[in-house]
Amino acid sequence: MSAIVRRLGPGASLAAAILVALALAAAAAPLVERALGLDAEAVDLFGRLAPPSAAHPLGTDELGRDLLLRLLYGGRVSLTVGVVAAVAAAAIGTAIGLAAGYLGGRTDAVLMRFADGVIALPLLPLLIVLAAVDLTKLGLSPEAAASETVLLGRLVVLVALVGWPTTARLVRAAALSLRRREFVEAARALGFSPLRVAVRHVLPNAAAPILVATTLAVGNVVLFESVLSFLGLGIRPPTPSWGNMLTGAQELIWESPRLAVWPGVLIFATVVSVNLLGDALRDALDPRSRRRAAGGARGGE
Repeated sequence: MSAIVRRLGPGASLAAAILVALALAAAAAPLVERALGLDAEAVDLFGRLAPPSAAHPLGTDELGRDLLLRLLYGGRVSLTVGVVAAVAAAAIGTAIGLAAGYLGGRTDAVLMRFADGVIALPLLPLLIVLAAVDLTKLGLSPEAAASETVLLGRLVVLVALVGWPTTARLVRAAALSLRRREFVEAARALGFSPLRVAVRHVLPNAAAPILVATTLAVGNVVLFESVLSFLGLGIRPPTPSWGNMLTGAQELIWESPRLAVWPGVLIFATVVSVNLLGDALRDALDPRSRRRAAGGARGGE
């Protein structure tokens, strides 16, 4: 692990530091709330759109709520959805890709054609249509359908159901190359079941592409959540997320641009940092990319 960290480079290290700082700041939102002596949900119409001050370090929003606290609590929602949905999609993709690559034959053909069909779907329009489904028509009460837990869970499920094919294809490719390796043949010769061989011997050696795909997916999910919340189909007020904070700021962009700038900057920083870290992990964990880089350096000399 230390060797991988050394190979990440300064850009990826900075990206990781930014992500850690954002996660810690979001986790510390209740502590910051107590330190400032404020309530993140308290409405003060007489103090709306107040400029930054000692009482409100980033000012207030259109309802007089503290902008810093809203950003921190919104980060808890956006980052949680991004990480949980990316991990869920990676888990589904890993299971399908491992079964397709290790079992091969008809199983591989059926699962990969299914993955191709999901990849061919227009992802964002599909998410918009699915997110617009009225949950009360599915048997939930209006109170339950509007609860934060249900809205978060719906986003995670939607993204996981359509975001797994990339991981599945990567894991399938790794499983295809690993299933004929000597240690896998030896495990089969010892009489281990296919499930045990796949999970205990093939899967650990396919961890690198899974890690990279999951890392890169976090940024995509944060973007999807922001877009859906911006359109009013994701996290709904008063629960803050960076996406719905942009929705509230769009009519005040000229009067108070910081209401849109701050959540936009945080979304941008998160997505760029995740992508930089994912690219660096791919280069650090892929021996072929390191050999190409080394060959290019020798050629330049």
